[in-house]
Order: sequence, then C-alpha cells, then structure tokens
Amino acid sequence: MSHCQDCKKHHNMENDSFIEPLISRIFESYADDIAVNRNDRSNLPRESEILKALNGLLELIFPGYAEREAHSPATLRYAVGEIVTSLNMTLNSLFLRAFLFNCKNSGKKDCDCHAEAATAARELLEAIPSLRESMKLDIQAAYAGDPAARSLDEIVLSYPGVKAITIQRIAHKLYQLKVPMIPRMMTEYAHRITGIDIHPGAKLGKGVFIDHGTGVVIGETAELGNDVKIYQGVTLGALSFPKDACGMIIKGAKRHPTIEDGVTIYAGATILGAITIGKNSVIGGNVWLTEGTEPGTKITIASPELTINKSRKNPV
Repeated sequence: MSHCQDCKKHHNMENDSFIEPLISRIFESYADDIAVNRNDRSNLPRESEILKALNGLLELIFPGYAEREAHSPATLRYAVGEIVTSLNMTLNSLFLRAFLFNCKNSGKKDCDCHAEAATAARELLEAIPSLRESMKLDIQAAYAGDPAARSLDEIVLSYPGVKAITIQRIAHKLYQLKVPMIPRMMTEYAHRITGIDIHPGAKLGKGVFIDHGTGVVIGETAELGNDVKIYQGVTLGALSFPKDACGMIIKGAKRHPTIEDGVTIYAGATILGAITIGKNSVIGGNVWLTEGTEPGTKITIASPELTINKSRKNPV
C-alpha cells in the first residue's frame, strides 16, 4: 500500500470514529419510550397507511374523482364492494393499533381494543351515505357562493375548502368514536395540503363554504351552523385556556365560538372565545371580536385613512 493510500485510510478512520459513540447516545435516548414506534402489537399507525385509507374513503364519497379510474354504472357497485371490504380490514388494523397504544399509555386494564376498533371501522363506513349528503350540500353552497365556479365537478376537483371539509367530516366521525390520534393526523394532512386548519372536534353544519381558505383556523370546540360562509385568514380561536386548581389546562372545555346559521365571516377576521355569533350576522374583514352578537348584526371596522401622493414630473 502506498503512503498516500495509508494516509487516506487513517484519515477516514479518524473521521468515522464518532459514529459508534453516537449510535450509543442515540440508542440511550430511546430509554424513556417517548416517540418510539416499535414493530409490536402496540405499534402506532403510520401516516402512509392512514393516507391510503383516507384516499379509499374519499373514493367512496367522490367515486371516480380520487386516484382510481372513472367508473361505469356496470362496474361501480363492484368497485364499491371492493373498496368497502378492503377498507374494513385496513381500518380495523389501524384503529386497533391506535386503541392498543392509547390503552397501554393510559395504564388501563379493562380495554376491549378489538371490539372498539371493529365498532369504529363499521360505524365510519356506515356513515359514508350521510357524509356524502353533507358534502353535496357543501358543494352546492360553494357553487352558489362563488361566481367564479363553473361547475360542481370543478369544485370537487380543485377547491381546497371542499377537500379540507371532507377530510374534517371523516375525522370528526372518528373523533366522536374516540379513536386516538388518527383524526388529528387526518386533519393535519388536510392542513398541509390546503392551508386550512380545522380541528377534528369542530362541529360543522350543512352547506358550509370556505372560500379560498388559506390561513383559516377553526378550533376544537367551535360550532358552525348551516349555510356558514368563511373567507381566507379567518380564525375561530380560544380567548384563553381554562385551568384546574393545579394550574393544568382543562381539556375539552368549551373555548371556541359558536357560529349560527347563515353567518358570513370575511377575510382576516378573528373571533375568540366561547361566544355566539347570531344567525345571519356579517363579520367584516380584519375584525377582532371577543363578544357575541345578536342575530342579524353587521360588524365592520372603520375604513383606514388613505394618503395618495401623485408623482410630479420635474420641471424642464
């Protein structure tokens, strides 16, 4: 071996000397089991598996619009049968792992995770017809509320608000069934691809339309009535977080607004706290609101004073 080769080998060994100690340090950091996903019965569902199942659910709600090819009347029933059968098995597996992990972490001894998972999978699948009816009304609301909309198909295929609401309605059903983690993972995926952040706990009425949508935030205990219209940048958030005697945040307490039927909320508005916005109210753009309104109220902020300086040509 030449002198140069020998030096190079020695140099590489010195550069790699940190690896073994690093492996030990990383492995030791796993000792508390926090954020460790192991290949055992309580292994957490993976995001890729959840998204695959979600695509199957979206295919049932909007057949032919998702990743599969369009169906003919002759093949649609068979396609539905195939998807439902496959999803039942997939959802059972995903929900079982979520329930098992939650049961293990909470220290419960009397969990019937298999039965809970089977019930959740069945009830979600049985909810598909009613979810479809809700989404039909949401799509009609989008078509009626947006003069730029050219067809219902365009809305299904391209409107981020419809995508976010559809996924949230699926996740909300799982939230009601107390399926751990998976509902939030679904809505965070919707947040990532649409810019619209709706917590799975939020209750949405029928005919909800989120126009444009980027930056919309709707909190866990928010409630929206029927025919509510929301523009981009709207926040339905919490004014404060109630705490118990020990100073810990009380989980699940009502802390977000209730928006009654027919309300329109324009871009950039922020509505905070467990307040009620009365029916058919209009909340103007950039309004900051921490008090409820009577039905039919219109709230706007004063128009800013504009100063326009016109440029002058330099005299010759």
